Amino acid sequence: MPEDRSEPVVATPHGAVRGRYEHGVAVFRGIPYAAPPFGPRRFRPPEPPEPWDGVRDAGAFGPTPPKPPYSDAFAQYLSDPVVPGDDCLNLNVWTPAPDPGARLPVLVWFHGGALTRGSSAVPVYDGRAFARDGVVVVSVNYRLGVEGYGLFPDAPPNAGLRDQLAALRWVHEAVAAFGGDPGRVTLAGQSAGAISVGALIAAPQAQGLFRRAVLQSGPPEASERDKVRRMVRRMAARLKVPATAEGFAGVDRELLLRTQAEVGRLSSPVLGGPAFGIVADGDLVPRDPLDALVEGSVAVGAELLLGWTREEYRLWLVPGGLLERVDRLGAVALAGARARCRCGPEVARGYRALHPAARTAEVVGQMVTDHLLRVPLQRLADARVGSAYVYEFAWPSGLPELGACHALELGFVFDTGEVPESAKLAGEGAPQGLADAMHGAWVRFVSDGRAGWSAWDGRHPVRVFGETAEDGAVLPPYTALGPRDRELALWDGAGAAGVEASDSPEPELRGAELRSVIGRLRRSATVRRH
Repeated sequence: MPEDRSEPVVATPHGAVRGRYEHGVAVFRGIPYAAPPFGPRRFRPPEPPEPWDGVRDAGAFGPTPPKPPYSDAFAQYLSDPVVPGDDCLNLNVWTPAPDPGARLPVLVWFHGGALTRGSSAVPVYDGRAFARDGVVVVSVNYRLGVEGYGLFPDAPPNAGLRDQLAALRWVHEAVAAFGGDPGRVTLAGQSAGAISVGALIAAPQAQGLFRRAVLQSGPPEASERDKVRRMVRRMAARLKVPATAEGFAGVDRELLLRTQAEVGRLSSPVLGGPAFGIVADGDLVPRDPLDALVEGSVAVGAELLLGWTREEYRLWLVPGGLLERVDRLGAVALAGARARCRCGPEVARGYRALHPAARTAEVVGQMVTDHLLRVPLQRLADARVGSAYVYEFAWPSGLPELGACHALELGFVFDTGEVPESAKLAGEGAPQGLADAMHGAWVRFVSDGRAGWSAWDGRHPVRVFGETAEDGAVLPPYTALGPRDRELALWDGAGAAGVEASDSPEPELRGAELRSVIGRLRRSATVRRH
């Protein structure tokens, strides 16, 4: 197809699209990979888009899926653009060479946002630096919240995950025309996006559509079906409609979003309220993805890049002032953390012994972080000895109290520290050398499966990015051996039965008392997972 240097044109399975050259790379935005998921398609699996004649303009981001806005407390740190319209199952492509002969590695990006917020239009996810360095980037929108993860008796579950699978199939068919190699696809995501990647690499239907995977601050997991059902039932009660897809399909979209936000206001990792999540469905998700990957029921030979930030919990606790409230609750907060993590008193006691000078909120935050993220990610790495690479992001934000929090590494991975949206979380003056190091490691991994440090083995090598010296200077990346081993060893054998052990240094709690403690923590602030 003839190409204008300012407006490249590429053929896709459903019609031709015209992009733009920006910063020396070709960019195509808002390409439909599935039909609008509304009307008779609402709450149904994705269907192919209607083909179009002529050349479709792909110069602007397409519509974003329906989602409630972040609360004011979180909006000061996180950007979440809204693009109106129904055609929200779309994706974007950045490529250095829209030429079928280029055969470049491909990075497919799934955004975070607790499966309720976020989109591919977030400026931090701009793919131009990856394209500059020889990688084709595809970023994907998918259904969120009750539209994508509601659990109904009259509709298939996991619609949002099915959207992602449809996008992967589009990549497999179309990316070669954009210069990508469909045999060198890396799936990548952060937070809820990483949880999605974990489900996809364990999904039988996705095998053959990817070669590698990156999971940033999110493990493979399946949510409890009852927890998701509670979200739907509580929404149904407020809306006065049946808890069915048919009942919800008749509700105004904005009212549905407001109701979802009200019911889900306590759905943070620390508080553990009802939340939307991927569930085992016997089909796309036959069983818990982590168990499937660890026990080998899915023969996945993919190389993995796994990791976390040093202080994930600070994004969950700092907005809304919950950090200070947890400190004030003291021993009650520690007992609540035990209940949240379903562990015995020996775990909390062990964290206290390892970190005697730590604030209560820091102990609670690290316990929850390890329970939710580090323990399952290390379990996955243990099952992939020799082909998994593990990292920790340690650089503290320039903004008060945030530290090395959840999502802070994204501007460094994408090398987009110059955009204002990155500064909302990192503050001013983020070190470019750290971005060079992290972005470079991700480019290497996507290109050849090697991150640039030792693969996981019995020594537990972890690449530390952004460690700072006492004078504030950022140290070069280095590999630490087993830096989290002492904390993670505390979880060996820890279980729900231990919650009622009588030797606890915290108040003895059972049954309704445990629920009361969690309730006090939840009432202390309104927070939301990113």
